[in-house]
Amino acid sequence: MDELRFDAGRICLDLLATAHPFERLDSVGSLCAWIHGCGLVPPGTPLTRVDTAWPGAFRELRRNVGQLVHGWLAQGGSVPYGGAGAHDGALARVNEAARTAPPTPRAVRGEDGSLVRALDRPPECAALLAAVARDTVELLTDPVARAGLRQCAGDNCPLVYVDMSRGRRRRWCSSEVCGNRERVARHRRRAALARS
Repeated sequence: MDELRFDAGRICLDLLATAHPFERLDSVGSLCAWIHGCGLVPPGTPLTRVDTAWPGAFRELRRNVGQLVHGWLAQGGSVPYGGAGAHDGALARVNEAARTAPPTPRAVRGEDGSLVRALDRPPECAALLAAVARDTVELLTDPVARAGLRQCAGDNCPLVYVDMSRGRRRRWCSSEVCGNRERVARHRRRAALARS
């Protein structure tokens, strides 16, 4: 089974990665693993309120975020974004989700006496969705971050990431995954040409 990925550079883009190459948010357990893995909650935060409705709510937000991000990329990163009304429904749903207050962090003493981050109370679904929706709003309204949006150049890879590399020349969602596949394919093509 493939692992969850957290290498897109933004939480909202890591959410998009949960749909490729297969659905990863299909259970409460997988959603909890993603919530912890992407850092929506501090390490060790109990997610006692998660129920079977949560994965569907996150998949719905993912669908809306995907429409906005892929719409931006399809435009070639040009403004105006998507034309009049092209993604207004998705935009309205992301904005609505962003209106809820995200989980409130606080500093508490850890076992060794150092300060660690904890949440004010157990997180609700709407609060966690709000954190992802706000990340989407920040990404799509920040010209510098938005300019770094890239779709992976790997064959059949729809993943999107923020290119923060020096010179902005990153080509793949992951050098270890898609980049390695491309290098292996290139080597095989050269070897086949040498044999013929």
